[in-house]
Amino acid sequence: MLLKSLALAASVAGVLATAPAASAASSQASNEAWLPGNCPQGTFCIWPNWDHPAEGPTATPSLVTTTEWSGNVPAFNFYNRTSRNAEITWSYNYLGTQLSGAICARPGGGDLYVPMFVTKVSWQPRTC
Repeated sequence: MLLKSLALAASVAGVLATAPAASAASSQASNEAWLPGNCPQGTFCIWPNWDHPAEGPTATPSLVTTTEWSGNVPAFNFYNRTSRNAEITWSYNYLGTQLSGAICARPGGGDLYVPMFVTKVSWQPRTC
């Protein structure tokens, strides 16, 4: 069971590590794989489910913030419409095993690929 848990954790980490990184500044959002939808300029948004019409996500976000944040919201995709890098701390329960980690969210959009919960958003001065 421990090996299965470790394999799952490595799999989730691998998926998150290969998530497409958005390197364009928020003012260049038209160069992104998808548009910011209803995420206002200068904010960081998280949506609880897949919602990608041509104009970007239109569903109600589970989180919209301009400041560092902690709590617990369902998450599937995000859009960092700021000029700063953000670190997203996440958790995921797989068959009773709690997995957690963090990813860097550059300005632009991204997907978590697995429905999970975001527990913290913090701004990062470093390049990720």
